[in-house]
Amino acid sequence: MARAVGVYGRVVLISGPETLLADRAVLQRLAAARAEDPDVEVAEVDGGDLDPGTFAEITGGSLFSSHRVAVIRDLGSVPADVQTEILAIVSRPLDDVGLVLVHPGGVKGKALLDKLKKAARAGQVETVDCPTPKTWDLPKFVAAETKRAGSSMDPETAQAVVDAVGHDLRSLASAVAQLASDSDQRVISQTLVQRYFGGRAEVTSFAVADAALAGRAGQAMEQLRWALSTGVAPVLVTSALASGLRGLGKYVSAAGGGMREADLAREIGVPPWKLKTMRSQARGWDERGLAHALRAVAVADAEIKGASDDAEYALERVVLTITRSRSR
Repeated sequence: MARAVGVYGRVVLISGPETLLADRAVLQRLAAARAEDPDVEVAEVDGGDLDPGTFAEITGGSLFSSHRVAVIRDLGSVPADVQTEILAIVSRPLDDVGLVLVHPGGVKGKALLDKLKKAARAGQVETVDCPTPKTWDLPKFVAAETKRAGSSMDPETAQAVVDAVGHDLRSLASAVAQLASDSDQRVISQTLVQRYFGGRAEVTSFAVADAALAGRAGQAMEQLRWALSTGVAPVLVTSALASGLRGLGKYVSAAGGGMREADLAREIGVPPWKLKTMRSQARGWDERGLAHALRAVAVADAEIKGASDDAEYALERVVLTITRSRSR
C-alpha cells in the first residue's frame, strides 16, 4: 500500500473485494481532506449512476468550497464515456480536487482498472489494495482491531474469536468492539470470548472436529464440553466430525497428485483457505486410521440418536477414538 501524502491533486485507486478495508481507506482519505480544508465539498456516487455531466459537476469548481473530493464507488460500472474523463484527470490532475476510485475486484471494468494500475506504476495514481485476508492472518487482524479499540488479547484468544465468529471482517471487527466495550479489563480473556460467542452451534461443533482431527485430545475434549454446556445438539458434533473426516480422506487421496491448490480445493470440495488446515491435520493420518475413525463416528451417531442413553459419553468416546486413530 502506498503511503498517502495528500488528497488534493491526486487520484487514489482503492481496489479489492474486502469492503471493510475499502470503506476505511475512503474514510482515511476524507479525514485527511477535511484536516486540510474543513469546508471541503464531498460527493460520493456509484459508478453506474454517472454520466459525463454528473462527473463534470462533482469534479468541477464549487461556489461553496475551494476544494472537492469525489468518491466513485463500484468503478466497474462506470460508463465508457466517463472512463475517458477519469483517465483525463489521471493525466492532468486538478489541484483543488481529490478523486477516490473504489473497485470491488473481479473482471467487471477490468480494462479501466488495468489502465489505472499502469498509471500507478508511472506514479500518477496512488493504490490501496483491499484483498480478502488469508485465514491464518485473521487472528492478526483481530489483534490489530483489539489494539485499535484500546485493549489487547493474546494470540490464543484472537484465534478463539476467529473460531467463534467466523471469517467475515465486519463481524470480527464488530465482535472485538463489543468485547472491548464490555470488558472490565484492558486485556480481553478467552473466558469473555466464550461467554459472548461460544454458543454458536455450527462454529463450536467444527472447532471440536478440527481439534480432534489434529490429534489435540485435551483441546477437543474442552471444546466438546463447552459445546454441550452451551446447548449444542450432539448430532451437530457427529455431523462435523463425519464431514471433517470425509474431507480429510479426500485430501489424503488427492494431495499427492501434483494438482494446483485451486484444483485440489475444487476436487475436495472446500475453499482454498481450508487446505492449509487440512494439510496440517493430514500429518499422521492414513487410510486405515480414517476408516477406523469414520466407523467410530457412525457408531456414536447411532448412539446419540437413541441406541444409547448417554449421548455425552458417546461423544467423549468418539473424540478420544479419533485422536487415537492417527498413525503417529
